[in-house]
Amino acid sequence: MQFNVIRSIKRFAVHMPVTVALALICFCVPNNTYAQSDTAQSLTLKQCIDYALKNQPALQQAYINVSIAHATNAISLSGWLPQVGVTGNLTHYIQLPTNFVGNPPAPSRTGVINTAIPGVGVTQTIFNPELIYAAHAAPLYIKQAQEITDSTKIFLVAEVSKSFYNLLLTLQEINVLKEDTVRLFRNYTDAYHQYVGGIVDETDYEEAAITLNNSKAQLKQATENIVPNYANLKQLMGYPPEKQFNVSYDTAQMIQDIAFDTTQQLKYEQRIEFQQLKTNKDIQNEVVNYYRFAFLPTLSGFYNYNYEFENDQFEHLFDNAYPNSYIGLSLSIPIFTGFARVQNLRRAKLQGQLIDWDGVNLRSQIYSEYTTALANYKSNAYNVNVLKDNVTMARRTYNVVTLQYKQGIVAYLNVITAESNLISSEIGYINALSQVLSSKIDLEKSMGDITY
Repeated sequence: MQFNVIRSIKRFAVHMPVTVALALICFCVPNNTYAQSDTAQSLTLKQCIDYALKNQPALQQAYINVSIAHATNAISLSGWLPQVGVTGNLTHYIQLPTNFVGNPPAPSRTGVINTAIPGVGVTQTIFNPELIYAAHAAPLYIKQAQEITDSTKIFLVAEVSKSFYNLLLTLQEINVLKEDTVRLFRNYTDAYHQYVGGIVDETDYEEAAITLNNSKAQLKQATENIVPNYANLKQLMGYPPEKQFNVSYDTAQMIQDIAFDTTQQLKYEQRIEFQQLKTNKDIQNEVVNYYRFAFLPTLSGFYNYNYEFENDQFEHLFDNAYPNSYIGLSLSIPIFTGFARVQNLRRAKLQGQLIDWDGVNLRSQIYSEYTTALANYKSNAYNVNVLKDNVTMARRTYNVVTLQYKQGIVAYLNVITAESNLISSEIGYINALSQVLSSKIDLEKSMGDITY
């Protein structure tokens, strides 16, 4: 809709003052390119990160997994507490059992026809290899779950930051293209007046129209890209899709944020992946120790109390009770398990060797990521300074060439070239600024320096 209005303005531009035409085209091109809604709140990068750390579904799942780890440990360690159970038996003999009594022995049926025995049993583990393993491994499983949470936080901080900068890149491109469209509209009207005045031929006027149309097409494309860029940022933040927000940033602060001390030494142990691998190795060592000492006995104590009722007449079964109780120890020693313990120990040691090789591969991967991120950061930081100078020179060149064209000194082709160089320099500088900030994030991530 807005570009149809622009075309209408173009047709009638020659019949109105240039200042009026410029005002109309500025009105038709989106002015508030930073906002999804004028009434929506504005969020800085830090606010976007803080929101993600509180609302992102993947991080909430990581928090839940930490709680699950605590619950799982509580279940595994519950065997150290007394185990209490209630039992009950009700027996009616159809035929009483036969015993041999006397000398010589003679068969005799003994016992009571009806028996009811409710009882309480208590067992207490004194020594158990499985429970010892659970006690040693419990804090490691908590640490493992927390490290997964930390890894998720690092990922969110990095990705939200890069998505934020990518959105800013699009918004800045729109600002540049808006200025470009206004300049080209001015050139278009100038070329038309010069054509009407017989100073230039029709090709200058048509080339100005073509260049203006190309700029409008680029502006339309960049404007449409705002919606998916916002959607991607919302998804990373866990922000409700139906709600709107605007991004807010300080250009001066962004330029200051480019700085990074590239003389820092890479420390592998700062990477969360390295810490996770170390925790996995510690857990595997506990598994090895468990199978190594699996031959140890299991010892537990027990206490049973039975409140027994007996009577041949069922209706009088509960008239009299004959309680009994006893206490004791239970010992279980594995003698031969078909070499299962030996093979389990061998397998656990081999799995530990796999983790060791994972560590070797991880070091190589971290170093590769670090060197790549460092090279990208250095080159992008250099490009920012170079392209910033290019923008200054391109703008000065464009102003000179435009003035020369109006004076009839140069052809309109020179204006097109100068305009093309200016827009390329401006967008190139914006791209370089976004890339250096993104590469800095990659560098911080590769060195384990991202904070949250």
